[in-house]
Amino acid sequence: MKIIGGPASQSLAQHVSRILKAQIINVEHKLFPDSESYFRIMGDIRDEDVTIIQTTSPPQDVRLIQLLLLVDGVKDLGARSITAVVPYLAYSRQDKRFMSGEVVSVISILKIIRAIGVDKLITVNVHSPKSLSDIMEIDDLSAISLLAEHMKEMGLVNAFSLAPDIGAIDIVRESASVLGGGFDWLEKVRDRVTGKITIKERAFDVKGKDAIVFDDMISTGGTTSSAVGILKKQGARRVYAACVHPLMVGNAKDRIKNSGAEEIIGTDTVPGPYAVVSVASIIAEALKQGGDQRY
Repeated sequence: MKIIGGPASQSLAQHVSRILKAQIINVEHKLFPDSESYFRIMGDIRDEDVTIIQTTSPPQDVRLIQLLLLVDGVKDLGARSITAVVPYLAYSRQDKRFMSGEVVSVISILKIIRAIGVDKLITVNVHSPKSLSDIMEIDDLSAISLLAEHMKEMGLVNAFSLAPDIGAIDIVRESASVLGGGFDWLEKVRDRVTGKITIKERAFDVKGKDAIVFDDMISTGGTTSSAVGILKKQGARRVYAACVHPLMVGNAKDRIKNSGAEEIIGTDTVPGPYAVVSVASIIAEALKQGGDQRY
């Protein structure tokens, strides 16, 4: 197997290659004056199994185009197979048609990825994996246990895990299996037209205890900050915010910290200051188990 790191995931690709002892194929990347990307694959990949690692976190459109250019270039240069590791898959939240006439964006993205030449896609905590498997071969990994183990090492054994809505119940069930402090969820309603979120407060047994709000992603921080605030109001000792994909748009950090969170912890599916936990180990394991690919 040969590994290529896209511009958005250079560090993660290097980490995965070290774990697998797989060769990294360097890529020359530069921008034309109008900001279009130029790529040159700096190695022989003919008849090789190639893994391209490129997250598509903001700026999503730029990183998606970079991924597609790399995939098509690698295919044109004679790769035997192409696995795309896209730790954060852009446009995955629109996974069904909520209102008449809506475009189901994640289906469109997957059709493009499949058509351009990807044989297998590996994602991490994609928003709704069950709706994607009919499009192409997808291996959706979970980084929740990695996050929970990190929190455990921070001394948060027996911390209570809270999901911001019932849709994240599997996430807190997984985290609680590591932390051992029980779990629950909030009731959240989103207005499909305005996007406004209303959260119904419920009572939790958290007085004097540590608690962690877990979710697959934090975008604007509105839902997470509300959940943190509820836990603090009910007497939780320390409250942390944890997510796989720390998008942290706008003033998300301030909203969450001002609601009482001690710290915001994410993974390197989205590079940046909140990428505390690496998903390299689970990606490497998935690639190792992916078949008879040659190292």
